[in-house]
Amino acid sequence: MAEARSGRGARTGGRRGRRGDGDAPAAVAQPAWRQPRNPYAPVAAVSADQLEAIHLASLGVLEEIGIDILSAEAKSILKAAGADVAADGDRVRFDRGMVDEAIGKPPAEFTLHARNPEHSLRVGGAWIANCAVGSAPNAHDMEGGRRPGNSTDFLNLIKLIQKLDIVHIIGGYPVEPLDRHPSIRHLDCLSDFVTMTDKVFHAYSLGRERIRDGIEIARIARGVDDATLEAEPSLMTIINSNSPLKLDDFMCGGVIEMARRNQVVVLTPFTLAGAMAPVTVAGAVTQQNAEALAGLVLSQTVRPGAPFVYGGFTSNVDMKSGAPAFGTPEYMQSALLGGQLARRYGLPYRSSNVCAANTVDAQAAYESVFSLWGAVMGGVNILKHAAGWMEGGLQASFEKMVLDADLLQMVAAFLTPLEVNDDTMAIDAMREVGPGGHFFGAAHTMERYTTAFYNPLISDWRNYEAWQEAGSPNACEKANRLYKQLLDEYEQPPVDDAVREELEAFVARRKEEGGAPTDF
Repeated sequence: MAEARSGRGARTGGRRGRRGDGDAPAAVAQPAWRQPRNPYAPVAAVSADQLEAIHLASLGVLEEIGIDILSAEAKSILKAAGADVAADGDRVRFDRGMVDEAIGKPPAEFTLHARNPEHSLRVGGAWIANCAVGSAPNAHDMEGGRRPGNSTDFLNLIKLIQKLDIVHIIGGYPVEPLDRHPSIRHLDCLSDFVTMTDKVFHAYSLGRERIRDGIEIARIARGVDDATLEAEPSLMTIINSNSPLKLDDFMCGGVIEMARRNQVVVLTPFTLAGAMAPVTVAGAVTQQNAEALAGLVLSQTVRPGAPFVYGGFTSNVDMKSGAPAFGTPEYMQSALLGGQLARRYGLPYRSSNVCAANTVDAQAAYESVFSLWGAVMGGVNILKHAAGWMEGGLQASFEKMVLDADLLQMVAAFLTPLEVNDDTMAIDAMREVGPGGHFFGAAHTMERYTTAFYNPLISDWRNYEAWQEAGSPNACEKANRLYKQLLDEYEQPPVDDAVREELEAFVARRKEEGGAPTDF
């Protein structure tokens, strides 16, 4: 992909769709790789007193009700640290002082290292990192329709993730490749991540074998030793508590293994108000907070100072059907409130760009925009499912990935701080044009002709007649054409020969050993 010129919204290749020599379309042009930084103060959903009331209520839940911990090792670790562990069951209760002691230990900001140093990311503060859709069981595009996940779609989505510069993280398998055996699927998929892309990636905590393999593959990909890996976090995992108020053995194992190696744990309760959490936003977020704090205590008991990200994923359900709903007013309120709690604890914050629409239509657009703005104005640092998520997470859409990438670039342009100086206030341009003139030909305009505004990939600003002459393309049709062109333009990033050889040897050995258990 051609490098964009400097300046906000700069592009190469002229306007998208303009053809070069012969019949070949010009390369898809997009702003160069960058990580957005939010210059605006986060929006608070509740007052400071109300926030403290939620914090204290969460501590009360942990102290009085407790959390079921389905891991013998985790219960042993927590008991040794002072937690009240039931002698004949899984219930664990946390003293308030134990929770307070864990707060403040993880870093408020850190670097998440990619095998390509230029694609390493800052996590925390005002930084935003965008993840592609993860864990969808189905793929979809206009021609093929909805189909079960497979290797072809998986690999094509990985190529798109590498090509789209505003997508910073491979947030899990964009679609589950069901034609790969589950015992070795993680080995093949993670190998594809580190050979077909050079970006930060995610590994699943589905059993200790898988997460240990993920950590080792991250180390091999970067070509570093164990000590360097532990000094430089290079892998992230999502830990979903089993709401309400439960952490299973696999998730506990993921927290323990990742914390021991100083890798990034993103603890995200999946709290749907009215289903797995109380029906009110305040109640659902109180439960979310209690579950997140329990994970924080476990992480910091294993290794004080291990990187930990506060995850919020509270939404509501359709009370008529029980189906999850996303991009709702309640989802936006929860996103704002989750960000407030993360800042209360000095932790980076994870939220999501999600929708429940079944096809790429107006519903998909407005639910995604509402989700995105709830997350961004809530102070999000890791934006999960930022590109490609559809159907409440059951579908990875090729067209939606391109549409979302364009939306994310527009947000990044919006987050670029305004420059206010003599040049940008353009008094000389006003003198040149004078009353009643126009600025199209002014020197000030011509100097900024290609960089003045963000030029979207999808939006069509031609008049109606010109749009008709072009075949009246709609947004989904444009996205379909663009994703195919991006796949045609994909080039595999270079991989050091020694890294490739070590990776192949490791994967072959682990396959010979049987990979990972499938009885979960």
